[in-house]
Amino acid sequence: MSIDNILAQATAQAVKELYGVDFPAEKIVPQTTKKEFEGNETIVVFPFLKASRKAPDVTAQEIGEHMLAHCDAVDKFNVIKGFLNITIKPSFWTGVLQHVASTPNYGFTPVTDDSQLVMIEYSSPNTNKPLHLGHVRNNLLGYSLSCIMQANGYKVVKTNIVNDRGIHICKSMLAWQKWGNGATPESTGKKGDHLIGDFYVAFDKHYKDEIKELVEKGMTPEEAEKQAPLIQEAHDMLRRWEAGDPEVRALWKKMNDWVYAGFDETYKRMGVSFDKIYYESDTYLVGRDTVLEGLEKGLFYRKDDNSVWADLTPDGLDHKLLLRSDGTSVYMTQDIGTAQLRYKDYPIDRMIYVVGNEQNYHFQVLSLLLDKLGFKWGKDLVHFSYGMVELPNGKMKSREGTVVDADELMDEMIATATEMAGEPGRLQGVPDEERADVLRMIGLGALKYFILKVDPRKTMLFDPSESIDFNGNTGPFIQYTHARIQSVLRKCCDNYKIADISNVAPNDKETSLIQKLADFTIAVAEAGRNYSPALIANYVYDLAKEYNQFYHDCSILKEMEEPVRCFRLLLSATVADVIKRGMGLLGIEVPDRM
Repeated sequence: MSIDNILAQATAQAVKELYGVDFPAEKIVPQTTKKEFEGNETIVVFPFLKASRKAPDVTAQEIGEHMLAHCDAVDKFNVIKGFLNITIKPSFWTGVLQHVASTPNYGFTPVTDDSQLVMIEYSSPNTNKPLHLGHVRNNLLGYSLSCIMQANGYKVVKTNIVNDRGIHICKSMLAWQKWGNGATPESTGKKGDHLIGDFYVAFDKHYKDEIKELVEKGMTPEEAEKQAPLIQEAHDMLRRWEAGDPEVRALWKKMNDWVYAGFDETYKRMGVSFDKIYYESDTYLVGRDTVLEGLEKGLFYRKDDNSVWADLTPDGLDHKLLLRSDGTSVYMTQDIGTAQLRYKDYPIDRMIYVVGNEQNYHFQVLSLLLDKLGFKWGKDLVHFSYGMVELPNGKMKSREGTVVDADELMDEMIATATEMAGEPGRLQGVPDEERADVLRMIGLGALKYFILKVDPRKTMLFDPSESIDFNGNTGPFIQYTHARIQSVLRKCCDNYKIADISNVAPNDKETSLIQKLADFTIAVAEAGRNYSPALIANYVYDLAKEYNQFYHDCSILKEMEEPVRCFRLLLSATVADVIKRGMGLLGIEVPDRM
Protein backbone atom coordinates (compact mmCIF):
# COMPACT_ATOMS: atom_id res chain seq x y z
CA MET A 1 0.00 0.00 0.00
CA SER A 2 1.36 3.46 -0.90
CA ILE A 3 2.13 6.09 1.72
CA ASP A 4 -0.72 8.21 0.32
CA ASN A 5 -3.22 5.40 0.87
CA ILE A 6 -1.88 4.73 4.37
CA LEU A 7 -2.20 8.38 5.36
CA ALA A 8 -5.61 8.74 3.73
CA GLN A 9 -6.97 5.76 5.65
CA ALA A 10 -5.36 6.94 8.90
CA THR A 11 -6.91 10.38 8.41
CA ALA A 12 -10.34 8.90 7.69
CA GLN A 13 -10.06 6.75 10.81
CA ALA A 14 -9.10 9.80 12.89
CA VAL A 15 -12.07 11.80 11.61
CA LYS A 16 -14.44 8.92 12.39
CA GLU A 17 -13.13 8.33 15.91
CA LEU A 18 -12.71 11.99 16.82
CA TYR A 19 -15.86 13.44 15.26
CA GLY A 20 -18.15 10.47 14.54
CA VAL A 21 -18.25 11.10 10.78
CA ASP A 22 -17.47 8.55 8.03
CA PHE A 23 -15.32 10.44 5.52
CA PRO A 24 -14.32 8.38 2.43
CA ALA A 25 -10.58 7.70 2.44
CA GLU A 26 -10.51 7.85 -1.37
CA LYS A 27 -11.51 11.54 -1.18
CA ILE A 28 -8.50 12.36 1.01
CA VAL A 29 -5.50 13.19 -1.20
CA PRO A 30 -2.23 13.84 0.67
CA GLN A 31 0.13 16.30 -1.04
CA THR A 32 3.89 16.51 -1.01
CA THR A 33 4.84 19.04 1.67
CA LYS A 34 6.23 22.28 0.28
CA LYS A 35 10.00 22.52 0.67
CA GLU A 36 9.79 25.60 2.94
CA PHE A 37 7.94 23.54 5.58
CA GLU A 38 9.04 20.56 7.64
CA GLY A 39 7.41 17.27 6.68
CA ASN A 40 6.96 14.79 3.85
CA GLU A 41 3.20 14.77 3.27
CA THR A 42 0.50 17.37 3.93
CA ILE A 43 -3.17 16.78 4.72
CA VAL A 44 -5.54 19.70 4.09
CA VAL A 45 -8.09 19.62 6.93
CA PHE A 46 -10.63 22.17 5.68
CA PRO A 47 -12.99 19.43 4.36
CA PHE A 48 -13.28 18.09 7.94
CA LEU A 49 -14.26 21.36 9.66
CA LYS A 50 -17.97 20.70 9.26
CA ALA A 51 -17.47 17.46 11.18
CA SER A 52 -15.13 18.86 13.85
CA ARG A 53 -16.91 22.21 14.32
CA LYS A 54 -13.54 23.58 15.40
CA ALA A 55 -10.94 25.98 14.04
CA PRO A 56 -8.66 24.66 11.28
CA ASP A 57 -5.50 24.62 13.41
CA VAL A 58 -7.27 22.86 16.29
CA THR A 59 -8.72 20.26 13.91
CA ALA A 60 -5.30 19.67 12.34
CA GLN A 61 -3.70 19.30 15.77
CA GLU A 62 -6.27 16.73 16.92
CA ILE A 63 -6.02 14.67 13.73
CA GLY A 64 -2.22 14.81 13.88
CA GLU A 65 -2.14 13.57 17.46
CA HIS A 66 -4.50 10.71 16.60
CA MET A 67 -2.37 9.68 13.61
CA LEU A 68 0.83 9.86 15.67
CA ALA A 69 -0.72 7.48 18.21
CA HIS A 70 -2.32 5.04 15.76
CA CYS A 71 -0.34 5.09 12.49
CA ASP A 72 3.05 3.34 12.53
CA ALA A 73 4.30 5.35 9.54
CA VAL A 74 4.02 8.73 11.27
CA ASP A 75 7.14 10.00 13.07
CA LYS A 76 5.99 13.54 13.96
CA PHE A 77 3.81 16.37 12.67
CA ASN A 78 3.38 20.13 12.67
CA VAL A 79 0.42 22.38 11.95
CA ILE A 80 0.36 25.48 9.78
CA LYS A 81 -3.20 26.85 10.02
CA GLY A 82 -5.36 24.28 8.23
CA PHE A 83 -2.47 22.24 6.90
CA LEU A 84 -1.23 19.14 8.74
CA ASN A 85 2.39 18.44 7.75
CA ILE A 86 3.44 14.88 8.52
CA THR A 87 6.97 13.52 8.77
CA ILE A 88 7.26 9.81 7.95
CA LYS A 89 9.55 7.52 9.95
CA PRO A 90 12.87 6.96 8.13
CA SER A 91 12.55 3.18 8.50
CA PHE A 92 9.23 3.30 6.69
CA TRP A 93 10.88 4.82 3.59
CA THR A 94 13.22 1.84 3.38
CA GLY A 95 10.16 -0.38 3.08
CA VAL A 96 8.73 1.92 0.40
CA LEU A 97 11.92 1.61 -1.63
CA GLN A 98 11.85 -2.18 -1.36
CA HIS A 99 8.19 -2.19 -2.43
CA VAL A 100 8.83 -0.01 -5.49
CA ALA A 101 11.95 -1.97 -6.45
CA SER A 102 10.25 -5.36 -6.14
CA THR A 103 6.97 -4.46 -7.86
CA PRO A 104 7.05 -5.30 -11.59
CA ASN A 105 5.94 -2.28 -13.63
CA TYR A 106 5.43 -0.20 -10.50
CA GLY A 107 3.00 2.63 -11.24
CA PHE A 108 1.24 0.79 -14.06
CA THR A 109 -2.23 -0.75 -13.83
CA PRO A 110 -2.47 -4.15 -15.56
CA VAL A 111 -4.81 -4.47 -18.54
CA THR A 112 -7.39 -7.22 -18.04
CA ASP A 113 -10.16 -8.80 -20.07
CA ASP A 114 -12.61 -6.48 -18.27
CA SER A 115 -10.64 -3.31 -19.00
CA GLN A 116 -12.43 -0.56 -20.91
CA LEU A 117 -11.37 -0.06 -24.52
CA VAL A 118 -10.14 3.37 -25.58
CA MET A 119 -9.56 4.21 -29.24
CA ILE A 120 -7.17 7.08 -29.88
CA GLU A 121 -6.99 8.72 -33.29
CA TYR A 122 -3.88 10.66 -34.20
CA SER A 123 -1.72 11.67 -37.15
CA SER A 124 -4.51 12.09 -39.79
CA PRO A 125 -2.21 13.08 -42.66
CA ASN A 126 -3.19 14.21 -46.13
CA THR A 127 -1.69 12.29 -49.04
CA ASN A 128 -0.73 15.48 -50.85
CA LYS A 129 2.31 16.37 -48.71
CA PRO A 130 4.89 14.94 -46.32
CA LEU A 131 4.52 15.06 -42.54
CA HIS A 132 5.67 18.35 -40.99
CA LEU A 133 6.38 19.78 -37.54
CA GLY A 134 2.66 20.09 -36.74
CA HIS A 135 2.25 16.39 -37.51
CA VAL A 136 5.24 15.64 -35.28
CA ARG A 137 3.51 17.19 -32.27
CA ASN A 138 0.28 15.38 -33.14
CA ASN A 139 1.96 11.98 -33.52
CA LEU A 140 4.06 12.32 -30.40
CA LEU A 141 1.07 13.41 -28.31
CA GLY A 142 -1.15 10.65 -29.70
CA TYR A 143 1.39 7.88 -29.26
CA SER A 144 2.35 9.03 -25.76
CA LEU A 145 -1.30 9.34 -24.73
CA SER A 146 -1.86 5.77 -25.97
CA CYS A 147 1.01 4.52 -23.79
CA ILE A 148 -0.28 6.49 -20.78
CA MET A 149 -3.85 5.20 -21.12
CA GLN A 150 -2.57 1.62 -21.37
CA ALA A 151 -0.44 2.23 -18.26
CA ASN A 152 -3.69 3.24 -16.54
CA GLY A 153 -5.23 -0.15 -17.27
CA TYR A 154 -7.15 0.57 -20.48
CA LYS A 155 -7.16 -1.53 -23.59
CA VAL A 156 -5.97 0.83 -26.31
CA VAL A 157 -6.46 0.82 -30.07
CA LYS A 158 -4.20 3.31 -31.85
CA THR A 159 -5.85 4.45 -35.04
CA ASN A 160 -5.16 6.77 -37.96
CA ILE A 161 -7.52 8.24 -40.54
CA VAL A 162 -5.71 9.03 -43.78
CA ASN A 163 -7.24 11.88 -45.77
CA ASP A 164 -6.62 10.26 -49.14
CA ARG A 165 -9.32 11.91 -51.24
CA GLY A 166 -10.68 15.38 -51.86
CA ILE A 167 -9.80 18.52 -53.75
CA HIS A 168 -6.35 18.88 -52.15
CA ILE A 169 -5.38 15.39 -53.36
CA CYS A 170 -6.61 16.20 -56.85
CA LYS A 171 -4.44 19.34 -56.92
CA SER A 172 -1.28 17.22 -56.53
CA MET A 173 -2.55 14.68 -59.07
CA LEU A 174 -3.34 17.34 -61.65
CA ALA A 175 0.03 19.05 -61.15
CA TRP A 176 1.83 15.71 -61.65
CA GLN A 177 -0.13 15.13 -64.87
CA LYS A 178 0.76 18.57 -66.21
CA TRP A 179 4.34 19.05 -65.07
CA GLY A 180 5.54 15.70 -63.70
CA ASN A 181 7.05 14.26 -66.89
CA GLY A 182 6.50 10.79 -65.46
CA ALA A 183 8.56 11.46 -62.31
CA THR A 184 8.63 8.65 -59.72
CA PRO A 185 10.35 8.26 -56.35
CA GLU A 186 12.86 5.94 -58.02
CA SER A 187 13.65 8.29 -60.93
CA THR A 188 14.01 11.35 -58.68
CA GLY A 189 15.60 9.73 -55.64
CA LYS A 190 12.94 11.34 -53.45
CA LYS A 191 10.66 9.82 -50.84
CA GLY A 192 7.17 9.52 -52.32
CA ASP A 193 5.54 11.90 -49.86
CA HIS A 194 8.14 14.57 -50.63
CA LEU A 195 7.72 14.12 -54.36
CA ILE A 196 3.94 14.54 -54.20
CA GLY A 197 4.32 17.51 -51.84
CA ASP A 198 6.42 19.26 -54.50
CA PHE A 199 3.53 18.99 -56.94
CA TYR A 200 1.08 20.39 -54.38
CA VAL A 201 3.32 23.45 -54.07
CA ALA A 202 3.61 23.63 -57.88
CA PHE A 203 -0.19 23.61 -58.25
CA ASP A 204 -0.53 26.52 -55.83
CA LYS A 205 2.12 28.54 -57.67
CA HIS A 206 0.43 28.13 -61.06
CA TYR A 207 -3.02 28.65 -59.54
CA LYS A 208 -1.95 31.99 -58.05
CA ASP A 209 -0.55 33.04 -61.43
CA GLU A 210 -3.92 32.29 -63.04
CA ILE A 211 -5.80 34.22 -60.36
CA LYS A 212 -3.50 37.21 -60.84
CA GLU A 213 -4.03 37.13 -64.60
CA LEU A 214 -7.84 36.96 -64.25
CA VAL A 215 -7.88 39.81 -61.74
CA GLU A 216 -5.86 41.93 -64.19
CA LYS A 217 -8.59 41.22 -66.77
CA GLY A 218 -11.26 42.67 -64.47
CA MET A 219 -12.47 39.82 -62.25
CA THR A 220 -12.72 40.20 -58.49
CA PRO A 221 -10.27 38.00 -56.51
CA GLU A 222 -13.21 35.87 -55.30
CA GLU A 223 -14.45 35.31 -58.86
CA ALA A 224 -10.94 34.55 -60.08
CA GLU A 225 -10.38 31.94 -57.36
CA LYS A 226 -13.53 30.07 -58.48
CA GLN A 227 -13.10 30.44 -62.25
CA ALA A 228 -9.37 29.86 -62.64
CA PRO A 229 -8.95 26.95 -65.11
CA LEU A 230 -6.72 24.95 -62.77
CA ILE A 231 -9.18 24.86 -59.89
CA GLN A 232 -12.02 23.97 -62.24
CA GLU A 233 -9.94 21.11 -63.63
CA ALA A 234 -9.20 19.94 -60.08
CA HIS A 235 -12.91 19.93 -59.18
CA ASP A 236 -13.68 18.05 -62.39
CA MET A 237 -11.06 15.47 -61.43
CA LEU A 238 -12.68 15.10 -58.00
CA ARG A 239 -16.07 14.48 -59.59
CA ARG A 240 -14.53 11.90 -61.93
CA TRP A 241 -12.85 10.24 -58.93
CA GLU A 242 -16.15 10.00 -57.06
CA ALA A 243 -17.76 8.60 -60.20
CA GLY A 244 -15.10 5.86 -60.27
CA ASP A 245 -13.30 6.96 -63.46
CA PRO A 246 -10.69 4.18 -64.06
CA GLU A 247 -7.95 6.51 -65.30
CA VAL A 248 -8.28 8.93 -62.36
CA ARG A 249 -8.53 6.09 -59.85
CA ALA A 250 -5.40 4.41 -61.23
CA LEU A 251 -3.38 7.63 -60.98
CA TRP A 252 -4.76 8.24 -57.48
CA LYS A 253 -3.75 4.76 -56.31
CA LYS A 254 -0.26 5.01 -57.79
CA MET A 255 0.50 8.38 -56.23
CA ASN A 256 -1.03 7.47 -52.85
CA ASP A 257 1.08 4.29 -52.71
CA TRP A 258 4.17 6.44 -53.13
CA VAL A 259 3.04 8.61 -50.24
CA TYR A 260 2.19 5.67 -47.95
CA ALA A 261 5.68 4.24 -48.40
CA GLY A 262 7.11 7.61 -47.40
CA PHE A 263 4.78 7.93 -44.40
CA ASP A 264 5.71 4.45 -43.15
CA GLU A 265 9.38 5.33 -43.22
CA THR A 266 8.77 8.54 -41.25
CA TYR A 267 6.51 6.85 -38.68
CA LYS A 268 9.05 4.09 -38.07
CA ARG A 269 11.84 6.57 -37.56
CA MET A 270 9.69 8.70 -35.27
CA GLY A 271 8.86 5.60 -33.21
CA VAL A 272 5.07 5.73 -33.54
CA SER A 273 2.69 3.04 -34.77
CA PHE A 274 -0.98 2.24 -35.33
CA ASP A 275 -3.19 -0.78 -34.73
CA LYS A 276 -5.76 0.16 -37.37
CA ILE A 277 -5.66 2.60 -40.29
CA TYR A 278 -8.84 3.95 -41.85
CA TYR A 279 -8.99 5.73 -45.19
CA GLU A 280 -11.33 8.55 -46.06
CA SER A 281 -11.91 6.93 -49.45
CA ASP A 282 -13.54 4.01 -47.59
CA THR A 283 -15.49 6.03 -45.03
CA TYR A 284 -16.92 9.05 -46.86
CA LEU A 285 -19.62 7.00 -48.63
CA VAL A 286 -20.80 5.57 -45.30
CA GLY A 287 -21.05 9.11 -43.99
CA ARG A 288 -22.82 10.35 -47.12
CA ASP A 289 -25.43 7.59 -46.92
CA THR A 290 -26.00 8.34 -43.24
CA VAL A 291 -26.47 12.05 -44.01
CA LEU A 292 -29.00 11.20 -46.72
CA GLU A 293 -30.86 8.96 -44.25
CA GLY A 294 -30.89 11.87 -41.81
CA LEU A 295 -32.25 14.08 -44.58
CA GLU A 296 -35.13 11.66 -45.17
CA LYS A 297 -35.92 11.69 -41.44
CA GLY A 298 -36.06 15.46 -41.39
CA LEU A 299 -32.88 15.88 -39.32
CA PHE A 300 -31.22 17.92 -42.09
CA TYR A 301 -32.42 20.09 -44.98
CA ARG A 302 -31.56 20.62 -48.64
CA LYS A 303 -30.96 24.06 -50.15
CA ASP A 304 -32.07 25.14 -53.63
CA ASP A 305 -28.57 24.46 -54.99
CA ASN A 306 -28.97 20.81 -53.89
CA SER A 307 -26.48 21.05 -50.98
CA VAL A 308 -27.42 19.40 -47.67
CA TRP A 309 -27.13 21.26 -44.34
CA ALA A 310 -27.72 20.80 -40.62
CA ASP A 311 -29.41 23.56 -38.63
CA LEU A 312 -27.59 23.70 -35.32
CA THR A 313 -28.90 27.10 -34.19
CA PRO A 314 -31.09 25.50 -31.47
CA ASP A 315 -27.81 24.21 -29.99
CA GLY A 316 -26.21 27.64 -30.03
CA LEU A 317 -24.19 27.02 -33.21
CA ASP A 318 -24.91 27.83 -36.86
CA HIS A 319 -25.78 25.98 -40.08
CA LYS A 320 -23.28 23.29 -41.13
CA LEU A 321 -22.68 22.05 -44.69
CA LEU A 322 -22.77 18.22 -44.95
CA LEU A 323 -22.93 17.60 -48.73
CA ARG A 324 -21.92 20.05 -51.46
CA SER A 325 -24.32 21.02 -54.25
CA ASP A 326 -22.57 18.55 -56.60
CA GLY A 327 -23.11 15.76 -54.07
CA THR A 328 -19.48 15.51 -52.95
CA SER A 329 -18.63 15.05 -49.30
CA VAL A 330 -16.92 17.35 -46.80
CA TYR A 331 -14.70 16.46 -43.83
CA MET A 332 -17.70 16.29 -41.52
CA THR A 333 -19.33 13.67 -43.73
CA GLN A 334 -16.19 11.58 -43.63
CA ASP A 335 -15.91 11.81 -39.84
CA ILE A 336 -19.50 10.63 -39.42
CA GLY A 337 -18.77 7.60 -41.58
CA THR A 338 -15.45 6.85 -39.89
CA ALA A 339 -17.05 6.98 -36.43
CA GLN A 340 -19.70 4.48 -37.52
CA LEU A 341 -17.16 2.04 -38.94
CA ARG A 342 -15.01 2.25 -35.82
CA TYR A 343 -17.84 1.50 -33.44
CA LYS A 344 -18.85 -1.37 -35.70
CA ASP A 345 -15.28 -2.76 -35.66
CA TYR A 346 -14.56 -2.33 -31.92
CA PRO A 347 -16.54 -2.27 -28.64
CA ILE A 348 -15.24 1.24 -27.91
CA ASP A 349 -15.91 2.69 -24.45
CA ARG A 350 -14.18 5.99 -25.16
CA MET A 351 -13.14 7.67 -28.42
CA ILE A 352 -10.35 10.25 -28.23
CA TYR A 353 -9.49 12.47 -31.20
CA VAL A 354 -6.01 14.03 -31.05
CA VAL A 355 -6.55 17.08 -33.24
CA GLY A 356 -5.32 20.68 -33.04
CA ASN A 357 -7.37 23.39 -31.37
CA GLU A 358 -8.25 25.02 -34.69
CA GLN A 359 -10.73 22.16 -35.03
CA ASN A 360 -12.54 22.75 -31.71
CA TYR A 361 -15.71 23.85 -33.50
CA HIS A 362 -15.56 20.86 -35.86
CA PHE A 363 -15.69 18.39 -32.97
CA GLN A 364 -18.45 20.31 -31.23
CA VAL A 365 -20.48 19.88 -34.41
CA LEU A 366 -19.48 16.23 -34.91
CA SER A 367 -20.59 15.36 -31.37
CA LEU A 368 -23.97 17.03 -31.92
CA LEU A 369 -24.52 15.43 -35.32
CA LEU A 370 -23.71 11.92 -34.12
CA ASP A 371 -26.09 12.43 -31.22
CA LYS A 372 -28.86 13.68 -33.53
CA LEU A 373 -28.32 10.68 -35.80
CA GLY A 374 -29.06 8.42 -32.83
CA PHE A 375 -25.57 7.22 -31.98
CA LYS A 376 -25.45 7.04 -28.18
CA TRP A 377 -21.69 7.57 -28.13
CA GLY A 378 -21.90 10.91 -29.92
CA LYS A 379 -21.95 13.07 -26.81
CA ASP A 380 -19.17 11.07 -25.17
CA LEU A 381 -16.41 11.58 -27.74
CA VAL A 382 -13.30 13.35 -26.43
CA HIS A 383 -11.49 15.98 -28.48
CA PHE A 384 -7.92 16.10 -27.16
CA SER A 385 -7.36 19.65 -28.34
CA TYR A 386 -3.76 20.81 -28.47
CA GLY A 387 -2.03 24.06 -29.41
CA MET A 388 -0.09 24.71 -32.56
CA VAL A 389 3.68 24.63 -32.95
CA GLU A 390 5.13 27.93 -34.06
CA LEU A 391 8.58 28.84 -35.28
CA PRO A 392 10.68 31.90 -34.55
CA ASN A 393 9.77 33.24 -38.00
CA GLY A 394 6.03 32.53 -37.85
CA LYS A 395 3.50 29.89 -38.89
CA MET A 396 3.98 27.12 -41.44
CA LYS A 397 2.19 27.14 -44.81
CA SER A 398 2.06 23.89 -46.80
CA ARG A 399 0.93 25.44 -50.07
CA GLU A 400 3.89 27.79 -50.09
CA GLY A 401 6.40 25.12 -49.20
CA THR A 402 7.44 26.87 -45.97
CA VAL A 403 6.77 23.96 -43.59
CA VAL A 404 9.37 22.36 -41.36
CA ASP A 405 9.54 18.87 -42.81
CA ALA A 406 9.46 16.04 -40.24
CA ASP A 407 12.22 14.04 -41.94
CA GLU A 408 14.50 17.04 -42.24
CA LEU A 409 13.77 18.01 -38.64
CA MET A 410 14.82 14.57 -37.39
CA ASP A 411 17.97 14.77 -39.51
CA GLU A 412 18.75 18.17 -38.02
CA MET A 413 18.20 16.97 -34.45
CA ILE A 414 20.56 14.02 -34.90
CA ALA A 415 23.12 16.28 -36.60
CA THR A 416 22.92 18.72 -33.68
CA ALA A 417 23.34 15.84 -31.22
CA THR A 418 26.40 14.69 -33.18
CA GLU A 419 27.88 18.18 -33.07
CA MET A 420 27.31 18.56 -29.33
CA ALA A 421 28.63 15.06 -28.65
CA GLY A 422 31.92 16.17 -30.18
CA GLU A 423 32.51 18.52 -27.24
CA PRO A 424 35.19 17.43 -24.73
CA GLY A 425 33.90 14.89 -22.23
CA ARG A 426 30.87 13.82 -24.27
CA LEU A 427 30.18 10.18 -25.18
CA GLN A 428 33.71 9.11 -24.28
CA GLY A 429 32.56 5.78 -22.90
CA VAL A 430 30.38 4.86 -25.90
CA PRO A 431 31.84 2.14 -28.17
CA ASP A 432 32.11 3.11 -31.83
CA GLU A 433 29.56 0.48 -32.87
CA GLU A 434 26.97 2.01 -30.50
CA ARG A 435 27.70 5.66 -31.25
CA ALA A 436 25.30 6.19 -34.17
CA ASP A 437 22.42 4.60 -32.26
CA VAL A 438 23.11 6.66 -29.14
CA LEU A 439 23.24 9.87 -31.21
CA ARG A 440 19.89 8.92 -32.75
CA MET A 441 18.41 8.38 -29.28
CA ILE A 442 19.74 11.73 -28.07
CA GLY A 443 18.56 13.70 -31.10
CA LEU A 444 15.08 12.20 -31.22
CA GLY A 445 14.82 12.16 -27.43
CA ALA A 446 15.54 15.88 -27.38
CA LEU A 447 12.87 16.54 -30.00
CA LYS A 448 10.22 14.41 -28.35
CA TYR A 449 10.84 15.65 -24.82
CA PHE A 450 10.89 19.32 -25.84
CA ILE A 451 7.48 18.94 -27.47
CA LEU A 452 5.89 16.70 -24.83
CA LYS A 453 7.01 18.62 -21.74
CA VAL A 454 4.74 21.52 -22.74
CA ASP A 455 1.09 21.56 -21.62
CA PRO A 456 -0.68 20.15 -24.72
CA ARG A 457 -3.28 22.92 -24.65
CA LYS A 458 -0.67 25.62 -25.13
CA THR A 459 0.75 26.93 -28.38
CA MET A 460 4.48 26.30 -28.29
CA LEU A 461 7.56 27.81 -29.89
CA PHE A 462 9.98 25.16 -31.12
CA ASP A 463 13.70 25.86 -30.72
CA PRO A 464 15.92 22.92 -31.78
CA SER A 465 19.10 24.24 -30.15
CA GLU A 466 17.40 24.76 -26.78
CA SER A 467 15.86 21.28 -26.88
CA ILE A 468 19.16 19.41 -27.11
CA ASP A 469 20.96 21.07 -24.19
CA PHE A 470 22.51 18.50 -21.83
CA ASN A 471 21.52 20.65 -18.84
CA GLY A 472 18.15 21.81 -17.59
CA ASN A 473 14.69 20.46 -18.38
CA THR A 474 15.62 18.54 -21.54
CA GLY A 475 15.55 15.00 -22.84
CA PRO A 476 19.36 14.66 -23.02
CA PHE A 477 19.68 15.69 -19.34
CA ILE A 478 17.32 12.88 -18.32
CA GLN A 479 18.97 10.41 -20.69
CA TYR A 480 22.37 11.30 -19.24
CA THR A 481 21.09 10.70 -15.71
CA HIS A 482 19.97 7.20 -16.72
CA ALA A 483 23.34 6.53 -18.37
CA ARG A 484 25.15 7.82 -15.26
CA ILE A 485 23.26 5.34 -13.08
CA GLN A 486 24.00 2.47 -15.46
CA SER A 487 27.68 3.38 -15.31
CA VAL A 488 27.59 3.12 -11.51
CA LEU A 489 25.78 -0.23 -11.64
CA ARG A 490 28.29 -1.67 -14.13
CA LYS A 491 31.05 -1.06 -11.58
CA CYS A 492 29.44 -3.11 -8.81
CA CYS A 493 28.32 -6.68 -8.26
CA ASP A 494 24.64 -7.64 -7.97
CA ASN A 495 24.76 -8.35 -4.22
CA TYR A 496 22.76 -5.20 -3.51
CA LYS A 497 19.68 -6.90 -4.96
CA ILE A 498 19.54 -9.44 -2.12
CA ALA A 499 21.31 -7.55 0.69
CA ASP A 500 19.53 -6.90 4.00
CA ILE A 501 18.89 -3.15 4.09
CA SER A 502 15.95 -3.24 6.50
CA ASN A 503 17.90 -1.45 9.24
CA VAL A 504 19.16 1.39 7.03
CA ALA A 505 17.62 4.74 7.96
CA PRO A 506 17.57 7.02 4.88
CA ASN A 507 18.95 10.53 5.17
CA ASP A 508 16.96 13.55 3.97
CA LYS A 509 18.26 13.35 0.39
CA GLU A 510 17.45 9.66 0.15
CA THR A 511 14.03 10.18 1.71
CA SER A 512 13.16 12.88 -0.85
CA LEU A 513 14.27 10.59 -3.68
CA ILE A 514 12.24 7.62 -2.39
CA GLN A 515 9.20 9.85 -1.98
CA LYS A 516 9.59 11.02 -5.57
CA LEU A 517 9.81 7.38 -6.72
CA ALA A 518 6.65 6.53 -4.81
CA ASP A 519 4.88 9.42 -6.57
CA PHE A 520 5.25 7.72 -9.98
CA THR A 521 1.88 6.03 -9.50
CA ILE A 522 0.26 9.42 -8.88
CA ALA A 523 1.94 10.97 -11.93
CA VAL A 524 0.75 8.16 -14.23
CA ALA A 525 -2.82 8.38 -12.92
CA GLU A 526 -2.94 12.18 -13.22
CA ALA A 527 -1.52 12.06 -16.75
CA GLY A 528 -4.30 9.64 -17.71
CA ARG A 529 -7.05 11.70 -16.11
CA ASN A 530 -5.84 14.94 -17.67
CA TYR A 531 -4.69 13.51 -21.03
CA SER A 532 -1.31 15.16 -20.44
CA PRO A 533 2.06 13.62 -21.35
CA ALA A 534 3.55 16.85 -19.94
CA LEU A 535 2.82 15.58 -16.41
CA ILE A 536 4.96 12.50 -17.06
CA ALA A 537 7.72 14.54 -18.72
CA ASN A 538 8.02 16.94 -15.84
CA TYR A 539 7.78 14.15 -13.25
CA VAL A 540 10.72 12.32 -14.84
CA TYR A 541 12.72 15.55 -14.98
CA ASP A 542 12.07 16.19 -11.29
CA LEU A 543 13.13 12.61 -10.50
CA ALA A 544 16.34 12.97 -12.51
CA LYS A 545 17.10 16.31 -10.88
CA GLU A 546 16.47 14.82 -7.42
CA TYR A 547 18.79 11.90 -8.20
CA ASN A 548 21.60 14.17 -9.33
CA GLN A 549 21.41 16.08 -6.05
CA PHE A 550 21.63 12.75 -4.20
CA TYR A 551 24.52 11.62 -6.42
CA HIS A 552 26.40 14.84 -5.68
CA ASP A 553 25.90 14.65 -1.90
CA CYS A 554 26.08 10.91 -1.16
CA SER A 555 28.92 8.49 -1.82
CA ILE A 556 27.73 5.26 -3.45
CA LEU A 557 30.51 2.88 -4.49
CA LYS A 558 32.96 4.29 -1.94
CA GLU A 559 30.53 4.04 0.97
CA MET A 560 32.26 1.87 3.59
CA GLU A 561 29.16 0.47 5.31
CA GLU A 562 27.92 -2.38 3.12
CA PRO A 563 24.19 -2.11 4.03
CA VAL A 564 24.24 1.61 3.22
CA ARG A 565 26.14 1.00 -0.03
CA CYS A 566 23.65 -1.69 -1.06
CA PHE A 567 20.76 0.60 -0.12
CA ARG A 568 22.12 3.36 -2.36
CA LEU A 569 22.76 0.97 -5.23
CA LEU A 570 19.19 -0.35 -4.98
CA LEU A 571 17.91 3.22 -4.84
CA SER A 572 19.95 4.13 -7.94
CA ALA A 573 18.81 1.06 -9.88
CA THR A 574 15.16 1.77 -9.02
CA VAL A 575 15.47 5.39 -10.16
CA ALA A 576 16.95 4.21 -13.47
CA ASP A 577 14.08 1.76 -13.93
CA VAL A 578 11.42 4.41 -13.29
CA ILE A 579 13.19 6.91 -15.56
CA LYS A 580 13.25 4.32 -18.34
CA ARG A 581 9.56 3.47 -17.95
CA GLY A 582 8.55 7.11 -17.58
CA MET A 583 10.44 8.08 -20.71
CA GLY A 584 8.97 5.03 -22.42
CA LEU A 585 5.51 6.52 -21.84
CA LEU A 586 6.74 9.46 -23.92
CA GLY A 587 8.10 7.18 -26.64
CA ILE A 588 11.67 8.13 -25.72
CA GLU A 589 14.56 5.66 -25.54
CA VAL A 590 17.27 6.04 -22.89
CA PRO A 591 20.81 4.82 -23.66
CA ASP A 592 22.92 2.93 -21.14
CA ARG A 593 26.02 4.89 -22.15
CA MET A 594 26.46 8.57 -22.96
